[in-house]
Amino acid sequence: MDSPFDVLGIDSDADDAEIERAYRRRVKESHPDHGGSAREFQAVYEAYRQILDGYEGSESGEEDGSGRTVAKRENGAAEDESDESRVEYLNYEVLDDHGWELEDDDLFEKASESGLDPVDYGKILVEPGQSLLEAAEARGFAWPYACRGGACANCAVAVVEGEMEMSSNHILPAEMIEDGIRLSCLNAPITDEMKVVYNVKHLPNLDELKLPADRFERAHLND
Repeated sequence: MDSPFDVLGIDSDADDAEIERAYRRRVKESHPDHGGSAREFQAVYEAYRQILDGYEGSESGEEDGSGRTVAKRENGAAEDESDESRVEYLNYEVLDDHGWELEDDDLFEKASESGLDPVDYGKILVEPGQSLLEAAEARGFAWPYACRGGACANCAVAVVEGEMEMSSNHILPAEMIEDGIRLSCLNAPITDEMKVVYNVKHLPNLDELKLPADRFERAHLND
């Protein structure tokens, strides 16, 4: 089985800059629009995540039960996971219907009093190790996404309250990050409570960063 470094086509002692460059190159090469496949694209993303998470090979890590290697702490134990986060969510598409603005200070208070469908407003718990998109899908919601690898803005959310990790970013412009825009496919909450507006892919500056979603939504990695 190829190591994550083999998948990205780099040496195991590659520095951070080399890893980032290799990931960008392999994302482009493996993208279905450029002759790749959803399976290959996902493999590239998983390899990159394993390296970021501290992949060091079987000699210095321990498997987590999925064939993946997790870096050990100095005491030899796998890194502890944090508690789950409670995320209050709102669908961006309903704002126009009610005359609301993303910048409204009482946006979520108004949403909670409007009797919205659970698809458009509610709360979910995000388990340790889950991205926000994974948590939404685990609870039966079909939030927008395309590549799942941080190469598009289809899954973007606006963080209104709380914080999400920014483990990697290759697509969002700096001004969008400053405004609280995050990619739900990559990022996870790092605060106990959060408020996010999902489905913001049509915001100015994000619309041009989208990819056709149906190819990925129909793809099954085990086909």
